[in-house]
Parts: sequence; structure tokens; C-alpha cells
Amino acid sequence: MTGRVKDSKADTLNALQNGLIVSVQPIDGGAMDCDEVVVAMARAAIDGGAQGLRIEGVKRVAAVRAALPSAPIVGIVKRDFDEWPIRITALPEDVLALAEAGADIIAIDGTDRSRPHTFADLTSIAHEQGCLVMADLAAEQEADSCLREGADILGSTMSGYTGEAPTPEEPDFPLLAALAKKDCFVIAEGRFSTPELCRAAIEHGADCVTVGSVLTRLEYMTQLFSKSVAATKKDSQP
Repeated sequence: MTGRVKDSKADTLNALQNGLIVSVQPIDGGAMDCDEVVVAMARAAIDGGAQGLRIEGVKRVAAVRAALPSAPIVGIVKRDFDEWPIRITALPEDVLALAEAGADIIAIDGTDRSRPHTFADLTSIAHEQGCLVMADLAAEQEADSCLREGADILGSTMSGYTGEAPTPEEPDFPLLAALAKKDCFVIAEGRFSTPELCRAAIEHGADCVTVGSVLTRLEYMTQLFSKSVAATKKDSQP
């Protein structure tokens, strides 16, 4: 196994309690989409006070684990399938590879959409490797099914991203509050783009919060600032 021996479930979750997870996932094909930059951003996130990291790709999980031996890592693999709509950690071999690379937590799509392998089967494999499992959810009813099938963590990750309606601008606080009543560790994820929204997530019952694009996708944030400047008319008065 690359990296360290897995801590106990309690140790990992205690390390994340009331903390921040930074999702270091550059824009695909962008200028920052390289292993060295991902490792550098992961280091910077931990230096800035993040308690954990969410990393995509087996190679990058291994690189970040080597650079940061004690940081809790949520590992995922994204794949696009012709037959199935889900993308996040859908195959047994990806679960095994993430565990081998040093992930502490493996996030798996927990929505009720069609998939090549059941959530229960993937969760069982992750547990056999000593990893915790996070269910990336879109709706409250999915949480109960994932808990029955072994999920250790519930996340609001997929809310607004399953294609039934346009993605809202605000986080899904009703879903977050519902998940917080399930007697399970809850990670708020999805459009938590300001410190105020992150604080509100904890107030709605989340145990910790994941923040991604606004911290690690420079192109996205630059575009927001650039558009704002371009749309503002310069004061013509002397």
C-alpha cells in the first residue's frame, strides 16, 4: 500500500470534525491540470488550515499521499460511461486502486441512478481495504439506502448535478438538514463558495464542509472577476 496504514474510523472522522476539506480538482485540460500543481495546491490548502483533501485520480491520490502522509484524503475516480449516467467511483478496480494509493475515504456515487456495480458491492470492497465510504447523494431518500448498504459518511455532493433541472446557485440546505438527522457523519458539498455559506453548513448540521472551485480553479474565479470588471462602466465624470 502506498502511504500510511489507515487510521481508525474514529480518528479520521475526528480529524475532519468541524473542519474544511479542499477539493483539488483542476479544470480538465487546463493550465493547472498536472500532478505537480495538484500536489502544490494540496500542500497550500493544508498550510492554510484545511483538515482534509478531496483528490480525483489514483495517480494524484498517491502523489498527494506521498507529499502529505497524515492528511485525510477523500479519493475518487471519475469515468464517463456510455451505458450509465454516474461518474464517481463506479468500478471495483477503481475502489481497490484508490485504497492502494492511500485514500482514507472513498467517495462513491450514492444516487439512485443506474450503475455497473451496486453501491453495496463497492462499499464492501472499500471496507475490506480499511477505507471509509462516503456516499455522494442528490436526495434524502438515497441516504437511507446507502446507510443500509454500509456508508460511513453522507454527502450532499450530487444535489443539483443529476440533470433533472438546472443547477441552482445556492447549496441545498434542506438536503443538508435532512442528512444531519440520519445519525451519521455528514459532509456538506456543492456550491459552498463563501465562508458564510460554509458556516451556515455547520449550522445546518454538517460535520465538515468541502470547498472546491472557488479555491482551486483559478480559471473559474478569474472569469468571475473579469466579467464583473468588464460589465462595470467606467465613471466618465472628471
